Amino acid sequence: MTEFRRQIKDPEKESRIFLFRGRLLLFFVVLLMFVLLGRMAYLQVFQYDIYTLRSERNRTSVEAIPPTRGLIYDRQGKLLADNLPSHSLTLTRELTEDVKLVVARICMLLELDAACQETLTERSYQRRRPFEPALLVDQLTEEQIARIAVNRHLLPGVDISAQLLRNYPGGEALSHALGYVGRISEEDMLTLDRRAYSGTHYLGKTGVERFYEDQLHGKVGYRKVETNARGRVIKVVESELPIPGEDLVLYLDAELQQKIYALLDNRKAAVVAIEPKTGGILSLVSSPGYDPNVFIGMLDSTEFNGLRRDPKLPLFDRASRGQYAPGSTIKPMLGIAALENDIVTRDYELLDRGYFQLPNDDRLYRNWKRTGHGTVDLARAIAVSNNTFFYNLAYNLGIDEMSAFMRRFGFGESTALDVNSAREGLMPSREWKKITQKQPWFPGETLSTGIGQGYWLTTPLQLATATAVLANRGEWVQPRFLASRATETGLLPKKVTKQDIQLKDNENWNYIFDAMADVMHGFEGTARFSGRGAQYRIAGKTGTSQVYSLSQEKDTTETELPEHLRDHAVFVGFAPVENPQIALAIVVENAGGGSKVAAPLARQILDFYLTPERLAAKETHRAP
Repeated sequence: MTEFRRQIKDPEKESRIFLFRGRLLLFFVVLLMFVLLGRMAYLQVFQYDIYTLRSERNRTSVEAIPPTRGLIYDRQGKLLADNLPSHSLTLTRELTEDVKLVVARICMLLELDAACQETLTERSYQRRRPFEPALLVDQLTEEQIARIAVNRHLLPGVDISAQLLRNYPGGEALSHALGYVGRISEEDMLTLDRRAYSGTHYLGKTGVERFYEDQLHGKVGYRKVETNARGRVIKVVESELPIPGEDLVLYLDAELQQKIYALLDNRKAAVVAIEPKTGGILSLVSSPGYDPNVFIGMLDSTEFNGLRRDPKLPLFDRASRGQYAPGSTIKPMLGIAALENDIVTRDYELLDRGYFQLPNDDRLYRNWKRTGHGTVDLARAIAVSNNTFFYNLAYNLGIDEMSAFMRRFGFGESTALDVNSAREGLMPSREWKKITQKQPWFPGETLSTGIGQGYWLTTPLQLATATAVLANRGEWVQPRFLASRATETGLLPKKVTKQDIQLKDNENWNYIFDAMADVMHGFEGTARFSGRGAQYRIAGKTGTSQVYSLSQEKDTTETELPEHLRDHAVFVGFAPVENPQIALAIVVENAGGGSKVAAPLARQILDFYLTPERLAAKETHRAP
């Protein structure tokens, strides 16, 4: 029986097995202790500096303090762009376990549209570094702030912060000149200095705001804060205050800008006015405009798409980017070129029978007056805008000399110092056509260029610039917005200025000025009705920018065409002739001849600007 029990249970064997297992377990325990002690020694001794820094970072953090954006003033000290206090909603993703859930609750509490959830989720990723709050919603109302505060326990990582937001008191009238600030996008972050824009959610997108972004933005400050386990700030350890952006003073005249915008009455048009002596841009108006303030807040997609799809293109800056044939407005400058190159003299006369013919060509290049103007000299050709005279002038001057001389007035290039994204237009030449169209230049194209049609394209800004150079008797001024800023060093970006236009006979300036004055005040002048009763002399020139070419042989009238195919009305001029204070260019799209629409508009603008009271105020508040 005892032997049978031993076969079933062997105490000695079990004891040996137990002892082996105990020793093996003790070995693993000791081994794990050594591993643990080794790990502790590695972390506490060898990695001490690293984990001390990590611990310090968990306890303290550096927060960026955005600078206050610089203000923008007009020449008389009127505020054009200021900063208003506002409350914004931010989200720190690291403090939120479920971002989508939190965003959904925000949309529900603030009663935002259904599309907002995706938009806010995208914005939560638009940050420069970890633990930096992302801006979700700005310009919160008091009711929205109260709703967020009551439901704060449901919104981890969400906070309400106070900040200054851009505001444009001038609204639509100044939209294309000043531009606007908008949210920093993912594309912007690829090119921005992330450290310089830490804590900043907006930057200049267009206009003056974009060109002078570096000066207006300022320098970011910081504060080192101690936080608890929930990320709440306990105390501020140290701080460095931000440096505000610089305030800018522009040559712009806000009252003139508002007046012009009102006169345009939402028509598709552009007006640029320049002070000839300084090159300061007094007014740059593109109509219709848009309210730049809507781009600062949470712009509704429906509203934005409405602006984009508006057939009048309110977002398009016609003043610096719109390109139009200059029409007859360039005839005074071509007259200078012809006199300078001895193509005509001040006594030269031409018999106009209503058309011009090239040698060995049956085509008739007609004057706008079918019966012709009879005997005309250069001065009368400018006053009555005689095409036949300028066909002959262009033919004898030639496209090469014409193109080269008109470039001296700034055509075919962007000469503005600080007008953002101004286009260059097109000053055609024989070489240009050969390169771009692989074709030779034809004599008929020279004639079209001689009356400001054909390939020639200019912007209203270029026309105003050329008119200012003309008013200055060839002395070059480059158009600019900026008059002064807080630091006078580096006032404007350096750029090679164009050479002044020196004439062999300076009396030719007076001759052309008198001819332009006859346009406004002479008994045959194309704009004589607009010049009547003026207390000062105006030098002007009307023009028609052709959109659709009507047959010269058919009696089709422009009024029979659809509106979008009708000619643009153009005008350039300066006043007073004896001491020019303002030079301007006007383009009104699809309005017909310049004498009917653009010239009367110019007279209203000049009357407003040249009142004795405004001239006195201008001298008192003259920008540096």
